[in-house]
Amino acid sequence: MRLGLIGYPLSHTLSPAMHTAALRTLGLGGSYVALETPGETLAQRVEEVRREYRGVNVTVPHKEAVMPYLDSLSPEARSIGAVNTIVNHAGRLEGHNTDAPGFLKGLEEAGIEYRGAKVLILGAGGAARAIAWALKQAGAQVRVANRTLQRAAQLQREFGLGEVTDDEWVLAGMARSSDLIVNTTTVGLKDPASTPLRAEWFPEKGTVVDIVYDPLETRLLREARAAGLKTLDGLPMLVWQGALAFELWTGVRPPIGVMYQAAQETLGA
Repeated sequence: MRLGLIGYPLSHTLSPAMHTAALRTLGLGGSYVALETPGETLAQRVEEVRREYRGVNVTVPHKEAVMPYLDSLSPEARSIGAVNTIVNHAGRLEGHNTDAPGFLKGLEEAGIEYRGAKVLILGAGGAARAIAWALKQAGAQVRVANRTLQRAAQLQREFGLGEVTDDEWVLAGMARSSDLIVNTTTVGLKDPASTPLRAEWFPEKGTVVDIVYDPLETRLLREARAAGLKTLDGLPMLVWQGALAFELWTGVRPPIGVMYQAAQETLGA
């Protein structure tokens, strides 16, 4: 059984370590590999998956771009408009989205209440789509800030979200009035000294989540913690979305603790 991850670049990924550890622990034969896939080779890569792989994960920048190459979509993936997991059913490729339930699982594991919360999402890419959809479905009041207003407005229209903005002063007011702030951008991954939100814009209380997992403590989380806010890094979402994908491919629930340990050891190395 061949499994893998398509995206570009993939030098930061922890997925091979997590899934390999799960396969070995369960005694399942197979492998999980990183398949670096620049945008111009995406179509060819999908056909390779169709021929040779039981399934793959999909990460940036392909979560939306991959959809036209698939044969079918799960209801959740269709509603979200993004795919992070592909299952190969004898040559027919079905797209799923485990980012949405994986994110909520991570919040629940950390004891973070999100139902009815006033949420600010930073970013409007594939991960933001999944998180916005999941939180809206759970009854949260979801607002989005993105440097390109058009993408944020598209989410607003599709999911019936609240306020959206590309203006930093409007962003400041949105942040100060939030119960939960979620960074879905890569700010902090590319430059650990950077942050998508000024510390003076934090609310007096609440939670800040950064889905970046390398480093685990971004400047955003460090400053939020210093301000007395609860914080959560990107590892829980990574592990839970991976575990849900693993179950779709194999029909077996993987050992969550083993996947956490493998990811943490890889980060430590």
